[in-house]
Amino acid sequence: MRAILLAAGIALVLTLLGTPAVIRLLVKHEYGQLIRDDGPTTHHTKHGTPTMGGAVIIIATVVSYIVAKLVTWRPPSASALLVLFLTTGLGLVGFLDDFIKIRKQRSLGLRAKTKFAGQTVIALAFAVLALQFPDSRGLSPASSSLSFIRDTGLVLGPVLFLVWAFFLIAAMSNGVNLTDGLDGLAIGASVMIFGAYLLIGVWQFGQSCEMNPNAQCYEVRDPLDLAVVAAALMGACFGFLWWNASPAKIFMGDTGSLALGGALAGLAITSRTEMLLALLGGLFFLITMSVILQVGFFKLTGKRLFRMAPLQHHFELAGWGEVTIVIRFWIIAGLCVALGLAVFYAEWVASS
Repeated sequence: MRAILLAAGIALVLTLLGTPAVIRLLVKHEYGQLIRDDGPTTHHTKHGTPTMGGAVIIIATVVSYIVAKLVTWRPPSASALLVLFLTTGLGLVGFLDDFIKIRKQRSLGLRAKTKFAGQTVIALAFAVLALQFPDSRGLSPASSSLSFIRDTGLVLGPVLFLVWAFFLIAAMSNGVNLTDGLDGLAIGASVMIFGAYLLIGVWQFGQSCEMNPNAQCYEVRDPLDLAVVAAALMGACFGFLWWNASPAKIFMGDTGSLALGGALAGLAITSRTEMLLALLGGLFFLITMSVILQVGFFKLTGKRLFRMAPLQHHFELAGWGEVTIVIRFWIIAGLCVALGLAVFYAEWVASS
């Protein structure tokens, strides 16, 4: 438990105090955000705001996890290292995308195929490795069975698991990326979900089959260490939110959004709560669906279902203020997290 507090506290301090230095560095080199011409006109005032701030979140998360392990003198677990690998790997893909946008002064970075290829390589590498490294009980970081709150009876097998893991990682990383369109929106929602995974990890550890063998115990390889990673991510996001809240002094860019989406998917896979993530991350699912519906409806009818997609921009064009949209979407995100945790706990009560 001490490692959880250390990881969260150190990550919070690193992003809270370190982000201003990064802002000054990015401003000095003129690494600012480019704004789409077809977006809401209110966004044009954000042109030139420093971006790639997600690198601060990733560094703070990794450093705080390492320090927490060193202070508590506990070895890192395979599950935690794999989630950090996925987070950092996707963050690197996002960093390249952001850097190309800035260098070439355009709103599009990596080519779609190149970006997709990068995400694919990182996601599949994570999925393959997650089925390795069994512990003394024979548990690997991930299971080839489909999971909701714990593994279900539906065994996918290694090949289908790779496909499923890739889909989940791609869906979450792109979902957070689509949500990151207003100041503080995506990072605030992420804080809540990482907080939920902190609670889930602690609960799974206390009710694990290793610590408390009974009919409803959890078969998860490293639940407590996953809680440490979730705490580090939560603390890092909290500190960054101070500077990303409206009016944002810095954007996390694709560097942050892809990394955070990957972290959420990685935590879901390694904690055996894959489908529960659809509830916990309900806001990201809602915004992603708005884009899918917009494209599908336009292809079928030639008309737009929303004024603009993703969904938050529809409400901007409808006259809602940015802060109003962010706060109301945070409320939706909080309700989704509360529902997900309620379902998680209700399943344990029902099985007892």
